[in-house]
Amino acid sequence: MRGMPVFDITHTTHYRYAQPVMLGLHQVLFRPRDSHDLRVLATSMEVTPEPLDVRLIQDAYSNSVALVQPQSPAAEFKVVCHYSVEHTGTRALDFALDPRAQSYPFAYEAEERIALAHYLQPYYDDPDGSLMAWAQGFVAPTGNTGARELLVAMTQFIRNTFQYRARYDEGVQTPYDTLRWQSGTCRDFATLMIEAVRQLDYAARFVSGYLYMPSLDDGSLPGFSLGSTHAWLQVYLPSAGWIPFDPTNNLVGGSDLIRVGVARHASLASPVRGSWYGNASDYLGMDVDVQVRNAAS
Repeated sequence: MRGMPVFDITHTTHYRYAQPVMLGLHQVLFRPRDSHDLRVLATSMEVTPEPLDVRLIQDAYSNSVALVQPQSPAAEFKVVCHYSVEHTGTRALDFALDPRAQSYPFAYEAEERIALAHYLQPYYDDPDGSLMAWAQGFVAPTGNTGARELLVAMTQFIRNTFQYRARYDEGVQTPYDTLRWQSGTCRDFATLMIEAVRQLDYAARFVSGYLYMPSLDDGSLPGFSLGSTHAWLQVYLPSAGWIPFDPTNNLVGGSDLIRVGVARHASLASPVRGSWYGNASDYLGMDVDVQVRNAAS
């Protein structure tokens, strides 16, 4: 484990109101997901106003979630999370696949399909078959199509063909809008690819987290800011497990993607969500700032 990168992350979410409002329970997607490739070294959370209660739970997707009940009335709600993580990286393209899954199409075993059921089922209907038609464009009309190579090709195509457009409103575009406009945010691109590969009977899930790339520090990578969270997807391949694909930056595996939460759809993996009570005009907006630093730099 010596020499593996350690990242220090600060994630600030700040809601502002014109006058004090009543604040309901908020859910904070808290703590990156530990595994063999990602080790959490330290975490902390600061909440303004002082919370009445904070409970840590695991949700249905085994994400670590903080249930925060802030004091109110208040004219702001601010959450600052600090993390330190060690990331060994994922050499996803080197993983050996089960022989049955090397070529597309392949079939998951019966027990796998039970465990993966909610990641296999599309979230969106495809009434006119347009999404399936687009997905099938990555399948060779004759000859062999590699199961992993198909996913790599789709990742590259989205990165090279679609235009990244920052959008700070909450929510996600439908995959059909992303296809029609040929543009979107990281969460839109991830949602498009998730739904496309589900049409092809791959199990895929949405991932929310952070991105670190040295080229971002000097602004040489266009179209993305360190000042926000990032989104990508994971696809389950027999013997290789959950493989990360980032169509926004054409990344497959590596140590630059720091996952925090996973879910069936982007709406279920929001970094912060909750309720407040007052006049609609009282809401002044939300500011998000994310800082990701390599501790060695």
